[in-house]
Amino acid sequence: MKLLKRLLIISAMLIISAFVYVAFTACSIWNYGKIDGKQPSDVAVVLGAAISDGEVSPVYRERINHGIFLYENGYADYLLLTGGFGEGSYKSDSAIAKEYALSQGVPEDKILIEEKSTITEENLEYAKEIMDENGLETAIIVSDPLHMKRAMLMAEDYGVKAVSSPTKTSMYRTLKTKIPFLLREEFFYTGYCIVRNFR
Repeated sequence: MKLLKRLLIISAMLIISAFVYVAFTACSIWNYGKIDGKQPSDVAVVLGAAISDGEVSPVYRERINHGIFLYENGYADYLLLTGGFGEGSYKSDSAIAKEYALSQGVPEDKILIEEKSTITEENLEYAKEIMDENGLETAIIVSDPLHMKRAMLMAEDYGVKAVSSPTKTSMYRTLKTKIPFLLREEFFYTGYCIVRNFR
């Protein structure tokens, strides 16, 4: 009986610890998304999102719009749009994003694109390569608020000197859309924190 009682206590402690960790991490991700640290930088790195029927998705469009805002208001000298080729696509996500940015009046010589990535980590890894190739040292990372904590951790790991500027017009506006995104981000953030310790 003593052993059973001890096992029950240990199990309860593990469950409580797990709950506390989940709650703390969720609050941390949520609050981090409220931080806008934009400052004059060399480039606004817009993290990729889906392409739909050959056009930028609503989520990606709002990220690009925020990048354009940063460019037009003197916070970034260049836009760096990220996103590789989707399955069966002949044009990269970032190339389609570039077309959208051009249609909004951004000069072509102020737009850089990264066409190899398929996930957030690769967005930042390859964005850093392009920054180095073009002599760009500082960046503003642009994405949805709940995506920012993980993105900024990855940026740090890849040596990107960056500040965070979440889009103010995220398509994730209601709790019904925010909660699933938050849970997804918590899962991937926790997974990344574990994996990065073994590199």
